Formats: sequence, C-alpha cells, structure tokens
Amino acid sequence: MTPRLNPAVVAVAVLVYLFLVGPLVIILGASLSDTTYLTFPPQGLSLRWFENIFEISAFRRTIVTSFQVAFLATMLALVIGVPAAYALSRYRVQLPPWLGTLFVLPIIVPEIVFGFALLKSVAAGAGAPIFVALLAGHTVLVLPYVVRVIGASLSSFDFSIEEAAVSLGSPPMKTFFTIVLPNVRAGVIAAFILAFITSLNDVSVSLFLTGPGISTLPIQILAHVEQFFDPTVASVSVLLMVLTVGFMAIVERTLGLTFLAK
Repeated sequence: MTPRLNPAVVAVAVLVYLFLVGPLVIILGASLSDTTYLTFPPQGLSLRWFENIFEISAFRRTIVTSFQVAFLATMLALVIGVPAAYALSRYRVQLPPWLGTLFVLPIIVPEIVFGFALLKSVAAGAGAPIFVALLAGHTVLVLPYVVRVIGASLSSFDFSIEEAAVSLGSPPMKTFFTIVLPNVRAGVIAAFILAFITSLNDVSVSLFLTGPGISTLPIQILAHVEQFFDPTVASVSVLLMVLTVGFMAIVERTLGLTFLAK
C-alpha cells in the first residue's frame, strides 16, 4: 500500500517551487517583450533586447572584464587556497586555532565594509591600478570559499597514505600532486565553480573598486537601470542564467554532478 501524500505538504512544496522559479519566469518573459519598457506578461515576443546587449559597447566591455576578473581571481584563490587548506588540515594540531578563522573574515565582515577597506588600502592607499585592485578584491572575496570547500574534502583524506609514499622515497611535492591533489579534485572543481560564480555576480566589492574605463557586468547593469527602464537588463539576466546552466551542463557531461558530490 503506497502512503498518501499530505495535501498540506504538497501545497507547501508547490509554493516553495513557485517562489523559487517564479522570478526566473518573470525575467524570461520580460526579456522577450516587444515593448520599450519592462512589463509582464510580455506584450508580443521579440529578441531585439538580446541583440541590444551586444549593440551597447559598455555591456560588451564589462562582460569581458567580468569574465577576466572572475577567472583570474578564482585561479589566484586556488593557488593560495589549496596550500592553505592543506596546511590547515594536515597540521591542524600544530597551527594556532585562530588561523582558520582568518580565512573566514571576508565572509564575516559585511561586503560594503570590506569593499570600502579595500578602496582605502589597495586602490587609494597603495595606488594600485583599477584592474589590479579589482582583481585583488575579488581574490580575497572568494578565497574563504576555496579554503572551506577544499578543506572539507581534505577532512576525509587519510594523510597516512601521503606519509607512506614519502617513506617509500617519493618527494613531498610530487606526493602532493600525484596522491593528495587527485583525491580532492572534486573539492577543487566545486571550489572553482563556487568562487567563479561568486566573483562574477559580486556587486558590493566591485562598486568600490571599479573606476573610469573599467567596470564589471553587475555594476553596468546597476548603472543601466538608473538611466533606462527597457528590458535589456532582463535580457542580460537571462543570458547569465543560460551561461550558468550551460556551465553546469558541461560539468555534468564531462564529470557528472555525482562526481562533485563525492
């Protein structure tokens, strides 16, 4: 006998589903509208606003900048975060307890405060170029995600395997790249995805670190909304959603989401 579903549970599940999917449907409908203003349901269907994205030079420029900053910041965070997570997991008894908290500070501190501090110390204080300051800010912003995710993967790793390889004559660096890193590659991939998406969609930190000639896509969207009320912003949002879904589809086709869940 199959158990009957509670109608209240079904109703709550449907409401939650509508709450999550509803805004995406509204944005999709608004992006396809043929009107010159945001409206839902759409009055006529048109792809003109998707074409308008690439006709505006500011959007073309900021899309390239956003992907450059997100990719470089994620790679820098991995270069710093992988050894840091390894040290925190491998030598957690010898290292002071507050060291792990240090890598969480960019998450604990409000992003507005964090962005203003970077503006004062990196952009204004050190006189760094805008792109360098923006890259440094995004690297520090996503670093906690990298350390935490890879640290979680390393928590289940048996370091006695590494010790056995070293005792058999394998150099420590070679042991790390051939034994430790392959065992936590799922965590590295997950950290890359999380850090890349976080950097790509950041507003608070980028708002303080962007400047003349260099801006990110979220900041350009904000500037466009302040001046125009056309569906171009909705089209950009749909484009970002499609890119995110496409990225996850590539990961699923090549590695599988079950692989990332290991």
